[in-house]
Amino acid sequence: MRLTKQTNYAIRMLMYCAANEGRLSRIPEIARAYGVSELFLFKILQPLNKAGIVETVRGRNGGVRLGRAAHAISLFDVVKVTEDNFAMAECFEEGVVECPLVDSCGLNSALRKALNAFFAVLAEYSIDDLVKARPQINFLLGLPERMEKNGTVAAPAA
Repeated sequence: MRLTKQTNYAIRMLMYCAANEGRLSRIPEIARAYGVSELFLFKILQPLNKAGIVETVRGRNGGVRLGRAAHAISLFDVVKVTEDNFAMAECFEEGVVECPLVDSCGLNSALRKALNAFFAVLAEYSIDDLVKARPQINFLLGLPERMEKNGTVAAPAA
C-alpha cells in the first residue's frame, strides 16, 4: 500500500501548522518550505477543513491553523480524509468481482486484517508526536522558534 502525495503533504502541512503554533500559517509560506505548489496545497486544504482538522481565516491577514490540538489529530484522522481508496486487492472494490472465492477467501481476510493493523498503528501517532520527534523542525521549516507555555523559547536538542 502506498499513500498518495496528497496525504503526504497534508501531514506535512499539519506539521508546519503545529510547529507554527499560536500563529496563522500562510499557504505560500508552507508551499515554499516544502517546495510544492500553492494550488496543490489549497486542494489538500479543502478536505482537512471540512473534517475540522484545520481552520481557515480569510482576508489579507488570513491563513490556516489546526482545528484542534496537534496531540488530538492522529495520522489515521488525516489518512481517512485524504485517501480515496483502501482497496488492497480487486476483492475489496465495490461492484462485480470475477473471483469465485470472494466470499470465502483467506486472502481477503488476511488483507483486511493487515489494513486494520495499519490503521491501528496510524491511530497511535499524532501530529504532535511527529513535530516533537524533530526538535529543530522550526529551523528546518524557516519558522521562528516555538514558545513554551511558560514563555521561554523551546530549546532544540543537541
